[in-house]
Amino acid sequence: MVEQGYAGYCETEIFYASLGRSFPMLVMYPSDTPESEDQLGPYPLELARDAEPAEGTFPLVLISHGSGGTPLAYRTLARHLARNGFIVGMPEHPFNNRNDNSLEGTAKNLSYRPRHLRMAADWFFENKRFDGKVKPNAVTIIGHSMGGYTALAAAGGVPTSFPHESPDCQPQLIEVEPDRRIRSLVLLAPASVWYQAEGALNSVTVPILLLDAEKDSYTPLFHAQIILGGVADRNMILYRTVENAGHFSFLSPFPESMINSSFLPSQDPLGFDRIQFQKTLQDEILSFLRNQHS
Repeated sequence: MVEQGYAGYCETEIFYASLGRSFPMLVMYPSDTPESEDQLGPYPLELARDAEPAEGTFPLVLISHGSGGTPLAYRTLARHLARNGFIVGMPEHPFNNRNDNSLEGTAKNLSYRPRHLRMAADWFFENKRFDGKVKPNAVTIIGHSMGGYTALAAAGGVPTSFPHESPDCQPQLIEVEPDRRIRSLVLLAPASVWYQAEGALNSVTVPILLLDAEKDSYTPLFHAQIILGGVADRNMILYRTVENAGHFSFLSPFPESMINSSFLPSQDPLGFDRIQFQKTLQDEILSFLRNQHS
C-alpha cells in the first residue's frame, strides 16, 4: 500500500499515581508537516518531530511491547500507521522493559500491564494537542509477545497467574477492568498461557488479527491455539502462521551495526528476510485496521 502522508512524532510522560512515578510514551500521528531525518535512540527515522497533527479525527492504536522490551522495536510499524491515518501510542511498561525488568515473572506485572494501556488511552482523550483528534470508542491494541497477553487482558480476558509468580506460591486470578473503548486487537506471537482456565477468554468479543511464527521457541504455536479455542467466537479471528519466522521477526529491522548472534532480538531463522516481511506485515495490519474502522 502507498503511504498517504507524513508522520508527526512527540514524546510524553504518563504519571502512575499508585507507583509514584511516571513512564514514557512515544506518539506518532498523521501530520501535514514534511518529515526530516531524526534519531530515536540508536535508530535513524524520518519523522516530523513535534509537528501539529493533521486536520480530522483518527482511530487510536496502542502498541504493547514484549517483556523486557522497548516501544522503539515497533517504530516502523507505528510510522506506517501514522502516515496512513492512525494515531499511535507506544507506552514503555514500567518495570518490564529493557532498562528495568524487575517485575518480570510476577503477578504484579500481570496486573499492572493492562492498566498502563488504559492510562495511555486516557492521555490521548485528555491531551490538548489531540483534543478532538481521536475517534471515541475506536481503540485498537497491537501486542507482541507479552504485549499479546496485555491486549487480551485489556479487552476482557481473565488471566490466572502461576504459583511461582506470587509470594505465597499460589495461583491468583488477576483482576483487570476491561476497557470498553477497545474495538479490535492485533496479536503478534502472543503469550497466552495465563488464559488456560475455562472461560478465561469468553469475554473477548472484538475482531482479532492473530499472527504467530513457525519457528518461535518463546511463544510456540500452542499459544495461538489457546486463543483460538478460548474466545467466544472463533470466526472473529483472522489467523495465520508466518512461515520460517521467529519470535523476533515481528520487530522493526535493526541497523547493520546491531545485528549479531549475541543480540537475540536481531536474529531470524536462516533464510528469513525481516526487511521484506515488515513491508508485508505493515500492509496486512493496515488493511485489517481499515476494515475495522471503515
